[in-house]
Amino acid sequence: MLSDILIAARVYQWPKNAVVFAALIFGQQFTDPDQIVRSIAAFAVFCALSSAIYLFNDIIDIKGDRAHPEKRNRPLASGRISVGAAAGAAFMLAAGALTGAAALAWPFFGAAVGFIALNVTYSLVLKNLLIIDVLCIAISFTIRAVGGALVLDVVFSNWLIVCTLFLALFLALGKRRREIELLDEAAPDHRPVLDKYSVPYVDALMIILAATTLLAYTIYTCAPEVVERFHTDKLYLTLPFVVYGLFRYLYLVHHMKGGGDPSKTLFRDAPILATVTLWGVTCIGIIYYFGRL
Repeated sequence: MLSDILIAARVYQWPKNAVVFAALIFGQQFTDPDQIVRSIAAFAVFCALSSAIYLFNDIIDIKGDRAHPEKRNRPLASGRISVGAAAGAAFMLAAGALTGAAALAWPFFGAAVGFIALNVTYSLVLKNLLIIDVLCIAISFTIRAVGGALVLDVVFSNWLIVCTLFLALFLALGKRRREIELLDEAAPDHRPVLDKYSVPYVDALMIILAATTLLAYTIYTCAPEVVERFHTDKLYLTLPFVVYGLFRYLYLVHHMKGGGDPSKTLFRDAPILATVTLWGVTCIGIIYYFGRL
């Protein structure tokens, strides 16, 4: 049963929480061992919290998941684990994570509480509201990014928060598009809000968000305050990775029937994985090398 609980807890989704490390890199704390440890601890907290939310959401969605061709094989929907076992695991994960968050920093504890409150409200109510549903997903990523800054007590650029929000919205809409394509007329039976979306509508929104994400990131890399903080104007050199990553993801969504699970896409699509890796390494090189010349 433990293996099924781990599957239900979506351990493979934990890489999504790596956004907490953005503050470590862009807050210029990457060379401080103590701050690295705090970021890793914050990452662990959000991993536990997100797993607790996944378990809670599967309990709420158990009926709808049984009508889904893929999700019906999940441990809860298939009956391999009981609702009681899932609820108990979710409670222990949430309690442990909140205890750890409080030990790290009270502002970070506030972000953790906000993360839980938003996601529980999403699971109960907000997931049925057009646009609000994907906004909630995007804001939960933004809370992770801000939490990463709060645990380190560093200033996190507003432009990076905007970029995180737009990129998360872009990915969330890709997931909605895949659900519509996969389920077709049965989509509302799985998720009622899907009846309000359409593929052309989602495609239009994704194009808008790809453009705004790229624009926001471009402004961030060239902003005078960013150049002054990092002591270099070379961060714009990371733009090709962002352009390629966004365009590659659109290709996967439109031509390869991808986008249903961004975490799986990251690890299964070699060009996407290489792009993200090279972007991160290049950012670190520019901030911590050029900024010291």
